[in-house]
Amino acid sequence: MSTTTAPPPVRSARVRTTLTERPVIVLGVVFVIFYVATGLLDPSLFTSGGLRSILLLACPLAIFAAGQTIAFLTGGIDLSVTMVANFAAYVAATQSGAGPLQAIALALAVGAAAGFVNGVGVGVFRVHPLIMTIGMSSVLLGVVSVGLASGGFLTGAASVLPVLSTVGGGTLIGPIPLNVVVWAAVAVVLLLGLSRTGLGRNIYAVGDNPVACRLSGVKVWQVLIATYVIVGVLGAIAGLLISGSSGSVGPSQTNSFLLPSIAAAVIGGTSILGGSGGYGGTIVGALVLTVLNRLLLTLGVGQAVQQIVYGVIVLGLAWVYVAVSGQRSD
Repeated sequence: MSTTTAPPPVRSARVRTTLTERPVIVLGVVFVIFYVATGLLDPSLFTSGGLRSILLLACPLAIFAAGQTIAFLTGGIDLSVTMVANFAAYVAATQSGAGPLQAIALALAVGAAAGFVNGVGVGVFRVHPLIMTIGMSSVLLGVVSVGLASGGFLTGAASVLPVLSTVGGGTLIGPIPLNVVVWAAVAVVLLLGLSRTGLGRNIYAVGDNPVACRLSGVKVWQVLIATYVIVGVLGAIAGLLISGSSGSVGPSQTNSFLLPSIAAAVIGGTSILGGSGGYGGTIVGALVLTVLNRLLLTLGVGQAVQQIVYGVIVLGLAWVYVAVSGQRSD
């Protein structure tokens, strides 16, 4: 009886496996290349202060991108996350007189409430996540505008909490800023939560096949509500950190993070169609984008061109990941 041996995997198959299953390896190489190239143009990047600046800026971006990652895993997206961050920062600043615990708790509650409304719209009423979160962003912008109007609930004394200034802009040791501690905590919770909890497994399952989930008894609407509540809380945390590092709050302070947060998740290998990816790649994706931003600034590229670059990255890599993974929206 003759036996046959399987042919060795072709190069395209190996590339597909690497991109879809081990994007961190590819991204790690890209990060090193960008870092070295930027450092050659701006040698201060190789100093302790240069490394600290990268980590300081990467932290809030990575936390925003954490929210986008889990939204992507369910086949959704959250375009309201930066407005949630702005609103939460305002709430914490205006409530600073009540003490740090109450002010921060209220800010996180704002994020959770916005996420809950998004989750109900997406999970219960079946509103498309794009439409639902754009609408929420518009509502929150209106709420902030009304609150800042003469006699509004956001007027009066508004000062960033000292604890947020310390955590958002302080230094832990050497080139490591304090906000990395928050980032590390978020990363540990997400990495373990997505891989070792029932909610994490259901998030992947809902993104992969929501119909099969419903037939198997999974309450998809509950999973989606929980997902968007988490995204809202993560947005609030990022907003608090940014207000602490800048020492101020503003109605559009974090808006520039929206497209990069989406790009970081896409670069990290999380499928925009759901069910595939993880936060590990997003972490490196956020670092890559932060160094890329530093490179563009070193080259004297303006904010408008940076947004074009981020958009091209999102479109290009989304196409690449869909092509190599075989996923289709239909």
